[in-house]
Amino acid sequence: MSRASMQSFLATAKARLQQVVKQRGRAKLVIGNESADLDSIASALVYGYLQSYCLPDGDSVDITIPVTNIPSADLALRPELTALLKYANIRPSELITLDDLGTTFLSAEQTQWTLVDHNVLQSDLGQRYAGRVAGVIDHHDDEKKVPRNASPRIIEKSGSCNSLIINHFCSSWQSSSSLAAADAQIAKLSLGAILIDTINMTDRNKVTPHDEEAVQYLEAKVATSTATADKHYDREDFYNVINAAKNNIDDLSIYDILRKDYKQWTDDDSGLVLGTAAIVQNFAYLQSKDADLLEVCSKFATDRSLDLLAVMTASTSKSGEFGRELLLIACKEDAPVEAARHFSDSSKDELQLVDLQNDLHGPEFPFVHLWKQENLAASRKQVAPLLREAMSSSNAGSATNGKL
Repeated sequence: MSRASMQSFLATAKARLQQVVKQRGRAKLVIGNESADLDSIASALVYGYLQSYCLPDGDSVDITIPVTNIPSADLALRPELTALLKYANIRPSELITLDDLGTTFLSAEQTQWTLVDHNVLQSDLGQRYAGRVAGVIDHHDDEKKVPRNASPRIIEKSGSCNSLIINHFCSSWQSSSSLAAADAQIAKLSLGAILIDTINMTDRNKVTPHDEEAVQYLEAKVATSTATADKHYDREDFYNVINAAKNNIDDLSIYDILRKDYKQWTDDDSGLVLGTAAIVQNFAYLQSKDADLLEVCSKFATDRSLDLLAVMTASTSKSGEFGRELLLIACKEDAPVEAARHFSDSSKDELQLVDLQNDLHGPEFPFVHLWKQENLAASRKQVAPLLREAMSSSNAGSATNGKL
């Protein structure tokens, strides 16, 4: 297909999806994880674009449709997304979301899926389409659900999934027909996600050679653009604009803050359901915003039928000190409490968890604990597997099965 801008690509992809929904055709789709953070959304957009226009053989007529893994209404919770999309001359309303899949969903046989920024398709989509996953590019722990013969099948450590995507496509992108303005737009979408995930390439616990290689390539793309605005690209300024938007959650309710960057996971053996919410401000901020924080957490967990809820904060103080906190709630008795205690015992040293005195008031949970996390290198990408391991390793499964 002839090269186009990201805006034109999205319009074409959305029209193609509408055609498939109405006429029961077939579709190739790429989707990020259900937290729909900047890395996931940009990963799907960039992969979809490059896969559609820059394949090595150059003769593909198939378009790969990038799906943002949330309903359209939830896009408003992500001001950093709006800030980044401006650099590609697109609006959030132009993205393809879960709403565009239709109320009846496509049949599994109509679809072929590539996963980016995750390697297990979760929730309703997973129940419908897990068997139709044909490719993956991800930087999380390999849960070994994607077939070994998937293509691509790239699961490697990196600060940002976008870095792996760019390095996968860079040769074919370089040899494809040039469209300087569009190249700069795509490059900035990836750069924004990479810089946010690596704290402007300063977090040595996250930055890998994959990220360094990708950023070097992308900034060269921006530098060669003929677009006037791109001649004034400055990495620090660019990062600061996106980061300021990300950290501004003043207009959101606590409930919306919890669902802004949220992931959910169900343990295959025990059936326990874990929800994890990542937040860019600390608990002092959250409590000042709503003293009934635990009440909101209770409603949030009930609405999602959670057994465990983990709220992870990562924030920087006015003096520039970075910190992490972790709130873990077992929402029900027995198996969830055992899993929570198992996590506390088995992960306390690794995560350097220090008990925090708190004045959280609200419903009486069977287990609720707030820690300061002194292992600052451990983000949700490291903490969530420990929580899931605790759910699997405790006798939660036998306790649950015994009650059935």
